[in-house]
Amino acid sequence: MGKKLYVGNLSYDVGKSDLEQLFTPFGTVVSADIISDRVTGRAKGFGFVEMGTEEEARAAIAGLSGKDNKGRPLTVNEARPREERSGGGGGGGGGRFDRY
Repeated sequence: MGKKLYVGNLSYDVGKSDLEQLFTPFGTVVSADIISDRVTGRAKGFGFVEMGTEEEARAAIAGLSGKDNKGRPLTVNEARPREERSGGGGGGGGGRFDRY
């Protein structure tokens, strides 16, 4: 089974194919995704890469973490499971303008 990696501190102009090319020397890239802002569509500066094996993932972490890419030192580590978030953003209450 493959291993998913978090890749941070990416230049905003790095695309999916750039990410795949960056990780290919370390093994099979199963998937590569750049995370974009929902509203603007602009890259957020991080993404995820899934490597074919645990060994390939470890090699990629060792080889790319801290490496300069387009003037930025990359952050590469094992991706953590996504945290559950509650839906909605209701909020409200307690603000000083709520007392009319």
